Parts: sequence; structure tokens; C-alpha cells
Amino acid sequence: MKLRTFLRPLLMLIVSSSALTLPAAPLEHDLGQGLRLYRIHALPADLPATAPAEGKAAPCVVDLRYVQTEAEGATAFEAWLRFRAKPRTPVFVLANSDTSSSLLRSLAQREVGGGIVLVGVPSRQLKPDVAVRASGGDEKRAYEALERGVPLAALLTDNPDKVRNDEASLSRDRLAEASADAAADALGQKVEGLTVDLALQRAVHLHRALVALKKL
Repeated sequence: MKLRTFLRPLLMLIVSSSALTLPAAPLEHDLGQGLRLYRIHALPADLPATAPAEGKAAPCVVDLRYVQTEAEGATAFEAWLRFRAKPRTPVFVLANSDTSSSLLRSLAQREVGGGIVLVGVPSRQLKPDVAVRASGGDEKRAYEALERGVPLAALLTDNPDKVRNDEASLSRDRLAEASADAAADALGQKVEGLTVDLALQRAVHLHRALVALKKL
């Protein structure tokens, strides 16, 4: 009886320690046409697999906005990026001025044309390959909306009455063509006035353009 009483807290400690060391997983979404979104919250725990389950690498979007990490996490991401990003299987990296300085320093040393495409709002700390214009408040609201479960279609679709003439016109994207109203109905709430996630939208448009041009 005394032995059981002694072992019980020890076993609980072992189980708790194991749970703390289990690898986390990034928030993952299907963006269509073979493109996936990986939203990172912590590094190196949230790093995606270096290759998909089917064993074939594919283009992807990695969202590093608001991620804070030390040098160890930045080094781990840099190694993953070097292995995963290739000209035919690019990685579209989303970052902003609130991304960890260690990550931004690492991204600043990226190889031009090596398969890494940095997308974001330019700032003193961030010099993206593809710049988007958005206020800090709008970007934060769009970012948090996905965390709350707002459908991607609502965050990637502009006002349907607005005529666009950019990368999206090069391909037919069912996801981008879905209306925000339809997405809101699916969620059961109104998203009237919801801010489009411009950085994520631009990454998707670039991917569709490269697919349409048979670059991927």
C-alpha cells in the first residue's frame, strides 16, 4: 500500500514530463491546387515535416507573423527552409515587424531565386520580396480571424464588386472566387467588413500565377 502511494506521484510526474515534450503541430490549412498553409506559433516545435506524407515536396505558405523565438528556433527554421525551399517547390514565407528579430535576421540572408519568397508589409526590420500594404491593426485582425475559425475564403476574397487586375486573373481559383457571404453562412455568423489577409492573399495569387505560367 505504501509502495503504491509512493509510485503514484512519480508516475504522474513522468506522464506530465512526457506530455510537455511531445512535438506540437502547426496550424495547417489546404489552400487548393496543392498549396498548403502552415501557421507557426512556436519554434522549433511547430516545424512541418521536411516532406509531405506522400513523400513528394510541394509549394507551401509558412506564416511566421508574430512568432517569437530565440536563436535556436531561428536556426532550426533556417535549416528546414534550406532543405524544403527549391525553385520548383517554393516556400512563401509571411512575416512582419512583430516577427522575432532572430528570424528576420536569418531571412535577410536568404538566397535570391533559391525558392524562398518573403511576403509582408515593409518596415525598417523587414524587406520583403513581395510587399503588401496593410495597417498593423488590419493585419492583426485578419490573422486572429483565422485563429477564431473564420473560413479562409472570407479572408482571401475581396469585395466581389471590385474589379481586380493582378496575379489572380491568370488562373481560375475556386477558393478565391468564393464569396465572403457564402463563407459567413457556412460559419453561421456575419463577416461584413472583415479585413482580407493581404499577405496571405498575395502569396496564394503568386502561387496561382506560377502554376498558370507552368513554372511549378
